[in-house]
Amino acid sequence: MADRPESPGGGGDVLRVLARATVAAWPMAIAILIALVVGDLLVLSVGQAPASVYRLLLEGTWGNAYGLGQVLYRATTLMFTGMSVALAFKGGMFNIGAEGQLAAGGFAAGLVGMALPAWFSPIAATALACAAAASAGGAVAVVPGVLRARLGVHEVIVTIMLNFVVLAILNWVVTAHLHVPETLHLAPVRVGIVPRLSAIIPALAGSAANCTLGLAIVTAALVRWAVRRTRAGFEMRAVGLASEAARLAGMDVARIRMWTFVASGMLAGLGGVNFVLGYKHYYEDGFAAGAGFLGIAVAVAGGSHPFGVVIAALGFATLAQGGLAIHAVVPKQIADILAAVTMLAVVAATRQTRALLTEGLERWTSRRETTSGSTTGQAA
Repeated sequence: MADRPESPGGGGDVLRVLARATVAAWPMAIAILIALVVGDLLVLSVGQAPASVYRLLLEGTWGNAYGLGQVLYRATTLMFTGMSVALAFKGGMFNIGAEGQLAAGGFAAGLVGMALPAWFSPIAATALACAAAASAGGAVAVVPGVLRARLGVHEVIVTIMLNFVVLAILNWVVTAHLHVPETLHLAPVRVGIVPRLSAIIPALAGSAANCTLGLAIVTAALVRWAVRRTRAGFEMRAVGLASEAARLAGMDVARIRMWTFVASGMLAGLGGVNFVLGYKHYYEDGFAAGAGFLGIAVAVAGGSHPFGVVIAALGFATLAQGGLAIHAVVPKQIADILAAVTMLAVVAATRQTRALLTEGLERWTSRRETTSGSTTGQAA
């Protein structure tokens, strides 16, 4: 019996997956290259050598235990806000309200930790505080979610304005009613404190890194599973890709949009646990400090993929902490400019470079399948 020709699947599928992964990674690589070139020019403009400044940045972040701990702490909040924005992207919406949702989540976690008695179970208290943080973030997101789903009001306008409303209300509640005298924060939490990572890795002593990092990574895995493996995730992606087609297929587009936005807000609210329970152990007015807005850059740079968001959050946190490390020789704002350039380069590279690379991949795939088909015909 003649040998059967090899199916064009098998190895071809593996090559196709690897090729698509390479295509997805190229925009970020090009964006980093552009940011490095711009960074070189900025450093040279202030009379310093780029190599020495970059070395100082790395030594102040990943080069020592304290710097690494601070990077991990900063990245943890960005992971939550980045996943929040990325989830809304998947549903075809733009959540610019992560700043207010993050602050509301931190406030709720601080209230729960402050109100519970000291004898309460620490594990149960932490779980309740996390649930309160997620619920508060989701409650803030209900407003733009309902307005978009039922009235067609664009969520960008609503979330931008809602940030100011939420932050102003929280400022009033804290400063007028609940603050510790001569401060802008609530009383410390009695129970529910999240342990520092230094309890597990002593070298990280002194840094703010805490076990909320583990919660962020687990959450990323759960989000990835929910988006790709559940019916709700399928419906969300369908509405995000083609809402009219989803409606014709019998999906309740309004309901899906509303709950997608609520879930997005819950992720942002959960990020408040990092500061309130893991670091300061009390809610402080203004603690978000732009982390919600930076989550937009993290989501874009991470390609709206949960694990891409984790990696992008580490990158932006490195730049933020590195800005403090290089402040002795150059203005720390250079690191902020690099973060902005990286985000802009990712957006530009994603649209232009990926289109070119995808077109090349499709030509390569079709050529390979044509070659494989002709080989199979000759063997027959």
